[in-house]
Amino acid sequence: MTIYGWIQILLYCGILLLLVKPLGGYMFRVFNGDRTLLSPVLVPIERGLYRLAGTSDREEQHWAVYTTGMLLFNLAGFLVLYALQRLQGALPYNPAGMTAVEPGLAFNTAASFTTNTNWQNYGGESTMSYLVQMAGLTVQNFVSAATGIAIAVALIRGFARASGKSIGNFWVDLTRCTLYVLLPACIVLTLVYVWLGIPQTFGPYVDAATLEGAKQTIALGPVASQIAIKMLGTNGGGFFNANAAHPFENPDAISNLIQMLTIFALGAGLTNVFGRMVGSERQGWAILASMGVLFIAGVIVCYWAEAAGNPLVHALGIDGGNMEGKETRFGIALSALFAVITTSASCGAVNAMHDSFTALGGMIPIINMQLGEVIVGGVGAGFYGILMFVVIAVFVAGLMVGRTPEYLGKKIEAKEVKMAMLAILCLPLAMLIFTAIAVVLPSAVASMANGGPHGFSEVLYAYTSSAANNGSAFGGLTGNTPWFNLTGAIGMLMGRFLVIIPALAIAGSLAAKKTVPASAGTFPTDGTLFVGLLVGVIIIVGGLTFFPSLAVGPIVEHLAMIHGQTF
Repeated sequence: MTIYGWIQILLYCGILLLLVKPLGGYMFRVFNGDRTLLSPVLVPIERGLYRLAGTSDREEQHWAVYTTGMLLFNLAGFLVLYALQRLQGALPYNPAGMTAVEPGLAFNTAASFTTNTNWQNYGGESTMSYLVQMAGLTVQNFVSAATGIAIAVALIRGFARASGKSIGNFWVDLTRCTLYVLLPACIVLTLVYVWLGIPQTFGPYVDAATLEGAKQTIALGPVASQIAIKMLGTNGGGFFNANAAHPFENPDAISNLIQMLTIFALGAGLTNVFGRMVGSERQGWAILASMGVLFIAGVIVCYWAEAAGNPLVHALGIDGGNMEGKETRFGIALSALFAVITTSASCGAVNAMHDSFTALGGMIPIINMQLGEVIVGGVGAGFYGILMFVVIAVFVAGLMVGRTPEYLGKKIEAKEVKMAMLAILCLPLAMLIFTAIAVVLPSAVASMANGGPHGFSEVLYAYTSSAANNGSAFGGLTGNTPWFNLTGAIGMLMGRFLVIIPALAIAGSLAAKKTVPASAGTFPTDGTLFVGLLVGVIIIVGGLTFFPSLAVGPIVEHLAMIHGQTF
């Protein structure tokens, strides 16, 4: 580890913190229906969309109606994306002549992008046409991100309202998020990325002659616009197979910094939205502090492990950290930082190959995802994910002091605790059961590039990434097989909707409750004690659930490496 590397990490953290309040204030005004700088231009468009949808910004929905609208919208998006892939060969904007995507892969990809996972069992530049990349994948990047933010805002309303029967209007939240937050930011980011050298063209692929005289086809396309929303919406699906390690997706250190900031920006800003909506910004800062403790711990361990490198390599007289699978233009510090950010935020974009990390360096991304997508998390999804742990934390605090658990004046009762546990437990259900089957199923084992604990980690990472709606991968696993396409898609759908539905049920239940005034026995939830309790609950739940799988994967691999054995 170097001072220069830590300066880069601290600079990133400082800029991010400066963005929290401005972004939170802007999103608060957007979802509160207040006037913003963009209102004169966008309000007529917004009202026109409501008329087409047969709704109004004055109409609100019961949580069950809100949930039904969200599910139907996502089902429609899934079907459209599947159809675009299957009909790709007959559709325009296909200069490379891509044929129809195979049914199993099309199903997996449709589930992936609809759930904001963006797991890719294909190479983008060799599988998807320009039309599918734009009208299919990029559109889902926008609406899946907007769906996550809408759910988070609906859950916040549940905590903020009293004796109410509604939690907002899904169509209004979706529209406002897309029009006022995602689209304007992505237009600006696209222009910046083009200025930095990222392509944005409908032109065909270019043939070039190498120094050896061979012919090389250089893939191009409307890249910058997809990169903008892939990072801002924590989608992570790369236009190219190498993702953010590709120079056309991430040319230099400046683009790398912008992309890392946009991955966390909206998720961190939502903590401030929460504080403003419940009437105490300190509540939002407490949740952000809990996220920050887990994030910094992950950065320290991952950076240390990668900077220390492999002792077996050092024994050969080669000094330095682990640079395998990393771009020299980013180095160890920014590669480790990017890995922790992208798996903390369920983004899935990568600027280095996680399969090439050391055992402990690669374990941190796995842990980040296994903790339940709560360290900032996907846009919206991370926030409603950590609020599930907040419910459990205040329930534990209530048991310790012998009082009915309360949070923001709302009594946390059996229904809320059951729904929160359902949301939390569905993730290990998908992650661990599918992993256990895959490591003994011959057809699945054949997809593993490595044996021993590293091969196990490859499979564990795949299902963890799917269920956590992350989308990154240990590159050694061949995922484009019938088994992994089907089970991976099921894991993605479980990880998305089996968390959303209980979260919205909690929102509806809390919105209907009266607010109880604070008393001398009320547990404060905006201070250091609560931050420690929340972090402790997250770690204990994650540790009890996933430690056995980590022990037979990356931990065993690290111990074997120390004793001179590699896999």
